[in-house]
Amino acid sequence: MRQYEPDRPTPVELAAVRRSLRSGRAAMTRRSLMGGALAVGGVGALSACGIPAAGKSQGGVSADDHSEQEKVVNFSNWPEYIDVDDSGKHRPTLDAFRKRTGISVKYTEDINDNDEFFGKIQPQLAAGQDTGRDLIVLTDWLAARMIRLGYVQKLDASNLPHAFANLSEQFRRPDWDPGRAYSYPWQGISTVVAFNKKALDGVEVKSVSDLLDNPALKGRVGLLTEMRDTVGMTMLDMGLDPAKFTDDDYDAVIARLQKAVDKGQIRRFTGNDYTSDLSKGDLAACVAWGGDIVQLQADNPDVAYIIPDSGYMTSTDNMLIPNKARHKTNAERLIDYYYEPGPAAELAAYINYVSPVADVGPYLAKIDKSAADNPLILPDKATQAKSHAFRSLSSKEETAYQQKFAKLTGA
Repeated sequence: MRQYEPDRPTPVELAAVRRSLRSGRAAMTRRSLMGGALAVGGVGALSACGIPAAGKSQGGVSADDHSEQEKVVNFSNWPEYIDVDDSGKHRPTLDAFRKRTGISVKYTEDINDNDEFFGKIQPQLAAGQDTGRDLIVLTDWLAARMIRLGYVQKLDASNLPHAFANLSEQFRRPDWDPGRAYSYPWQGISTVVAFNKKALDGVEVKSVSDLLDNPALKGRVGLLTEMRDTVGMTMLDMGLDPAKFTDDDYDAVIARLQKAVDKGQIRRFTGNDYTSDLSKGDLAACVAWGGDIVQLQADNPDVAYIIPDSGYMTSTDNMLIPNKARHKTNAERLIDYYYEPGPAAELAAYINYVSPVADVGPYLAKIDKSAADNPLILPDKATQAKSHAFRSLSSKEETAYQQKFAKLTGA
């Protein structure tokens, strides 16, 4: 593991510089896209390690596993979502995996939009064909849909000892894949309240209520175009549970947000393009994604955040093995590799998301102490306890809720 000299930029700082030069991080841009998680239910059991199965899945369709003969994994992921060395030509954790196992990883950054990617692979999956991919990373709502449709394979727990043992408690039991029978998180995403201290000029921000109601912030507040994050954070502020809400609860949240829009409190709803406005102070405060805030803070000491007493929203991007994948065992070995604390720490130090790996802290501290101490990258137990996930939606709910949210945002 590389040790950095004290006078050298940390991995967090290097990542912020690289991505600021590229006008923000493509991996975060996807969070502005809206799509529908479909409800799943039913619980069976995997024999190994007692991991329960999930969903009304038809069951994944395997192909002949060529892992032994073909030492390769075809891995599709989002842009800028893995560690890269200073030359920009090598991915250190993947290189280390190949040297250790003899398995080469054909890594492709070809997921830019959940819906677009689903449209690309769905015809092949529906026809029972190999997509050419052994491992894909999808946001939780689309992962839920893939499981429900029976498009992904159940994981063999015997190939995942580190993943099973080291998965953070925070991410173990999503309602769409209880027990993680089909998926493991690649990284977690936290939604918090961020602000520019200089722009606030003494105005106190401690909650979503402050964003929506304080007249001193009129016209200087940003909310996210991702329905689950904006609505979820507002639900928490109103004392509602995003995991157990009703149609009436949802309508009450939309009404509250509409009131703030009507009185001019909200400057705009944004994807991750809010980062420039927040850094400049055009937005005094906003609902924001933790990975963005870590990067902004490396360049701007005026950017800060709070986790409201009511809690915060969390979601995940998840590794799945599609049907007919030729190299299932190799893919499972790669999943398991990223649940070893060493590789997990290297990944977290570079990309600044929430690591889903428990006890990674001491390893991350050896690379970057500030990253290890940052709860946006490594939540402590108290922070984890305040996290909440948005429940799965039926297709009918998804359509109705998104229509109401689109009307609110003017989309």
